[in-house]
Amino acid sequence: MTSLAYEIVDVFTDRPFAGNPLAVVFGGEHLDTDQMQALAREFNLSETAFVLPPTVEGATYRLRIFTPGAELPFAGHPSVGAAVTQYRRGLLPAGVVYQECGAGVLPVQVHEDGRATLTGGPPSLGPVIEPEPYLAAVGLTAEDLVAPGVRIAGCGIEFAYVPVRPTAVARAVAHPSEVAAEPYVFAWDETARVAHARLFAPGLGVPEDPATGSAALGLGVYLVGSGLLPPNGDSAYTVRQGIEIHRPSTLECNVSAVDGAAVRTTVTGTVMPVARGEIAVPPFVG
Repeated sequence: MTSLAYEIVDVFTDRPFAGNPLAVVFGGEHLDTDQMQALAREFNLSETAFVLPPTVEGATYRLRIFTPGAELPFAGHPSVGAAVTQYRRGLLPAGVVYQECGAGVLPVQVHEDGRATLTGGPPSLGPVIEPEPYLAAVGLTAEDLVAPGVRIAGCGIEFAYVPVRPTAVARAVAHPSEVAAEPYVFAWDETARVAHARLFAPGLGVPEDPATGSAALGLGVYLVGSGLLPPNGDSAYTVRQGIEIHRPSTLECNVSAVDGAAVRTTVTGTVMPVARGEIAVPPFVG
């Protein structure tokens, strides 16, 4: 085998050349981790996903996800993009499929219209923490912060949620720092239930992510746990991301809550095909 089939798709957008671009690579089950990482560096997108045979009972397929700098246990836009791309290639039926990844086996609802709905892993939510390190990591100050403050939350991978004034989102910029979780800066419109968000991950080789599905899932956990969404029942909310880097993205989310805690979150996005081809297999380094 000297080459691998791949597709480039744009995720969380209804038009090409917007949203979050993703490389989906097929037939890489004989690659080692270093070879996958080399391919992710070559594509140089925020993430590259490798579709592989499942290794656990109940999974439809396995997905390994790499940024240009590291492997991730889980990410939203690769999960949505890889599921729809497999469906379009005739590898999956429409309906519920089960993705094996580092966060476990997660259900993905594949829709025939080019969308997919991803269910996050078990929700987690920490207490309010000292905001200064996270504000400094995105070039903002205490005057930009709003209630209810910075908390770490997630659904398979955790982020630090930094709520700020609407005017502060566009001013955010990544600064070198050492923090416990990547800061997710957002302004919340409580009336419309819309978040304007940005995520910087330079430590993973991603200067700014156009759309972060895993963080959008964790946002629902934060919003319920912080009293910004109802404590019981299902609540829909929308995330707008990527505007500042000319990759506008829309993430449609839902969170189910019981007694003030999120118990399940989903994110839905549209996937647009952009390119397909073959890429050489990197040399094995033993």
